[in-house]
Amino acid sequence: MRLTFLGKATQGGGSPTLFATDRNTYVVQGWKVADAPDSVEIPHRLLAHVEAGTYVGARMVDTGRGSFTLLGEPVTDEEALSFMDIPGHETCVEVPKEREVWFGGAATG
Repeated sequence: MRLTFLGKATQGGGSPTLFATDRNTYVVQGWKVADAPDSVEIPHRLLAHVEAGTYVGARMVDTGRGSFTLLGEPVTDEEALSFMDIPGHETCVEVPKEREVWFGGAATG
């Protein structure tokens, strides 16, 4: 799996990061969630880095503290993992990349 870096929540190594893949998905690197290897926690602001006209097509739960937990498929691809800087308190999951669909016209007031 080939990754394209889209953005980070902070500067420096590690930290929650968003990547696009050559499989038309996203890989989301975030903080580990206890007893949930298929979940990560990410700050809300990381989602600002999704590609225009798309969204992360995964179930997200707002933690109430400026972050979401999201569910995905744990990344095991060695090529992808070697490209990433993942500290011990973080992990990554692959999630669908969906296209935005707008129904109807502009709201009027």
